Amino acid sequence: MSTGPAGHVARSTDRPHSETTRGTPVRTQLRTFLRTSDGVAIDAVYDPGAVVYDTSRTPADHPVFVVAHGFTGAVDRPHVRRVARAFARYGAVVTFSFRGHGASGGRSTVGDREVLDLAAAVEWARELGHARVGTVGFSMGGSVVLRHAALHPRQTDAVVSVSAPARWYYRGTAPMRRLHWLVTRPEGRVVSRYGLRTRIHHRDWDPVPLSPVEAVPRIAPTPLLIVHGDADGYFPVDHPRMLAAAAADQGELWLEPGMGHAENAAGDELLGRIGEWVVGRAG
Repeated sequence: MSTGPAGHVARSTDRPHSETTRGTPVRTQLRTFLRTSDGVAIDAVYDPGAVVYDTSRTPADHPVFVVAHGFTGAVDRPHVRRVARAFARYGAVVTFSFRGHGASGGRSTVGDREVLDLAAAVEWARELGHARVGTVGFSMGGSVVLRHAALHPRQTDAVVSVSAPARWYYRGTAPMRRLHWLVTRPEGRVVSRYGLRTRIHHRDWDPVPLSPVEAVPRIAPTPLLIVHGDADGYFPVDHPRMLAAAAADQGELWLEPGMGHAENAAGDELLGRIGEWVVGRAG
């Protein structure tokens, strides 16, 4: 897997006015296609959020939240927009569709090369002038933010992984057995493409990417928060506990009572606590 630079903006709409320069934060929503280091076009949206309303500080003082959605999500899905609105109370927000999802190009590799998509989004956030970046990922996106922080040191200032697996090839729950059918069977990939609007790559991983639990020890000293519901139907609580054990005293675990899986299960109160945590830890 390539770990080179993230790439550049390939095409954009609603661009800021011409005197806006690289490194100067903008105060309007932008929609853009980013180009990853392996040439995939990634649909991305920037919302200045709190930057617009807090005139007591310069925009660069505010953190930017880069949100990595779960498998079958996309930048325009209602649950992704809800998360973006929640974080916009605390800073600017970048959302994007992983490869194979929504309007982005390519095909999903279910957490492998998606690290390059996140790297492109983080680089764009920096180019827009934000000195502090927090990555927040859900489910598959949770595994991606962990691996990104390990493979791209110093690109992010705080990492939050929500409802992430600790290890690959887990089939211990019915939802994960269904997901493996979608990913590994030709007929499953057809269902995913036309029923879930998610295009999945047909090739197996080669080599098998660094697993989330292997990535976690490499993240320090970047602040790390692991969030998981004790009613998660995809990954039981041994997954977050494995991640927390791998992080040792360099990470923090929130095991949320009654919470299910990923974005749909993350209530506004929890998203608010995550927003406050990122603001407090991102420097």
